[in-house]
Amino acid sequence: MPETVAAVVVTYNRSRLLLECMAALLGQTHPLDRIILVDNASNDGTLEALEAAGYLRHPAVDLVRLPRNTGGAGGFHEGLKRAMEVGVDWMWIMDDDAEPFPDALEKMLPAFSRPGIGGVANLTLGLDGRPQLEHRGWLRLCGLTPRAHQAIDESRLEGKEMEISFASFVGLAVHRTAVERIGLPRRELFIKGDDLEYCLRLADLGPLILMPASKICHKDGVAAGYQHRRRFGMSSARVPIEKLWLNYFSLRNLIWMRRQRCGPVPALLFSIRQYARAALGILVFDSERWVRLRFYYCAISDAWHGVFDNERPKKLTAVR
Repeated sequence: MPETVAAVVVTYNRSRLLLECMAALLGQTHPLDRIILVDNASNDGTLEALEAAGYLRHPAVDLVRLPRNTGGAGGFHEGLKRAMEVGVDWMWIMDDDAEPFPDALEKMLPAFSRPGIGGVANLTLGLDGRPQLEHRGWLRLCGLTPRAHQAIDESRLEGKEMEISFASFVGLAVHRTAVERIGLPRRELFIKGDDLEYCLRLADLGPLILMPASKICHKDGVAAGYQHRRRFGMSSARVPIEKLWLNYFSLRNLIWMRRQRCGPVPALLFSIRQYARAALGILVFDSERWVRLRFYYCAISDAWHGVFDNERPKKLTAVR
């Protein structure tokens, strides 16, 4: 009997993008057996839009509605948990701002039969049609550079497939036996780095197989909203204080992973380097300096102490 495949999609307040994602999934040349849609308590009319489009009545759609926003990590935790409960074999993971090409799943299938692998990944493309190279690559967690993986080289995409060890949650497929062995995504990470942490565990099972012929458009639904500032002849793109809370998760989760996987000394050196860089930028370019300096200190401290209070970053950036 052929193995079953379900898409696991997490959404939060992006109904237009979600509808485009759903249409692409239901239009696959190799039909999906199920679409597990995890709604992170959206309040923008997502349910009404799904109902109007007929998706909630579609027999393949399985809606999991969460009572509160648990972030991407919490959503994928619940989505894979649901897939395991209903007995799905392959789980194809993505956010609502992903739109697979019509033959994306069909072109992944040859890799599904490969033994000894951690998972299978599509090639992600931006709206400009160019590969988003940073979404695929090889794990490099224990160095001092902020990026914890080495991105793929575009020149290597001409082959039929390649082995990698990192793929973001934009078109990564994992088998139920992998989930049985390594568990679910860590919901306490909330957002930023949950896919990296999961790939660290998948790498213990075997490589990921990147299928460049299988493509998925990633629309990056959230704009960064940087503010460009100049001081002393230098320029820098700065995060406004109301959006700084996102950086907390990036830093906390990455330092926590480095300490868990690489040990205290590499994690300490990385922490010092990151705080020094952040502090220098704050002192030169930013207002609300004390709030920002304390914000980064607390993110690092929480990583070291394993504190996963996901309400904390917005409290830290509240300017009085």
